[in-house]
Amino acid sequence: MSATKIDGKAISLEIEGELKVRVDALGQNGVQPHLVVVLVGDDAASHVYVRNKQRACERTGIESTLIDLPSTSTQKDILELISDLNGDESVHGILVQSPLPLGIDEFRIAEAIGPGKDVDGFHPANLGRLVQGDTGGMLPCTPAGVMRLLEGTGVDLTGSKAVVLGRSRIVGMPMALLLTQKGVDATVTIVHSRSEEPSLLCRDADLLVSAIGRPWTIKPGWVKPGAIVIDVGISRIEDGSTPSGSRLAGDVDPSVSEVAGWLTPVPGGVGPMTIAMLLKNTVRAAEGLLP
Repeated sequence: MSATKIDGKAISLEIEGELKVRVDALGQNGVQPHLVVVLVGDDAASHVYVRNKQRACERTGIESTLIDLPSTSTQKDILELISDLNGDESVHGILVQSPLPLGIDEFRIAEAIGPGKDVDGFHPANLGRLVQGDTGGMLPCTPAGVMRLLEGTGVDLTGSKAVVLGRSRIVGMPMALLLTQKGVDATVTIVHSRSEEPSLLCRDADLLVSAIGRPWTIKPGWVKPGAIVIDVGISRIEDGSTPSGSRLAGDVDPSVSEVAGWLTPVPGGVGPMTIAMLLKNTVRAAEGLLP
C-alpha cells in the first residue's frame, strides 16, 4: 500500500486561476486588490516566504508592496505603521511576517490590524467569529488551506475521528474548530505536549493533522492504516543529502506513506495552500464581501 499524494501545489495553482478571474473583474470596476507585507529584521526564512508570496501575487494580478523594517524597529514603530495602513483605502490586506524580533508582542501586533484587512486571520475578532461557528470572516490561512486539501480527496469526514497535533492559535486551535463546523462534522481530539500516549491517540484517527514543527516525529506506528495524514510542519535538517547539506522535512516520517491512505508532501503540500488562502483573503477583502 502506498499513500495517494495530496498535491497542494497543483491545487494552489487552480485557486490562483480562480482568483485571477475575480481580480480581473475587480479591475474592470476600478479596484486593484492590494496586499502589504511588513517584514521586520533579517530572518532568512522569512525573506524566502515573502518572495514566494510576492510571486503568487504577480501571477494573480494582486498588487504587492513590501515594507522592509530594520531589526531595531520598536513595537511602537510597527504599530504606527499598521495604523497608517489601516487608514489607507488603497490597501486591502495587511500581513506582518513572523517571527518578529525579540521584545515585540505578536499578539498586540495582530490586534492592531483592522479585522477587515487581517488577511492572516489572526485578529481576535476573526478568531472569535470562528469560535461562534461563523466561517464568513477572514479564516487563518493554513487551516483554511488544509480544508481545501481535504475537499480535494473527496472523503466524507462526517462522524470521522480527527486528531490535530498542536494547539497554536495559528494552526492547531482554528484547525480543530474548522473540522467541527457543521457540514464537516468530524469528532476532534487535540493532542499537545501534555497529552498522554499521543501515539495511541493518533493511531485511532481517520484524519491526522500534524502541526508541531518537529521533523519526522510521526512514525508509521502512529498512523491508522488508510488514514488521511496532513503534514503542516516544516523544518530544515542537516543531513548532507543535498549540495547545501540540508533539506526540508515535515513532522511526518516519509515511511508513513506505506501506511496512510492519503498524505501531503513536504514541500509542496500545505505550504502553497497557505499562500493561496492568503491571496483569497486579500481578494475577498477587496470585493467587500466581509460584513
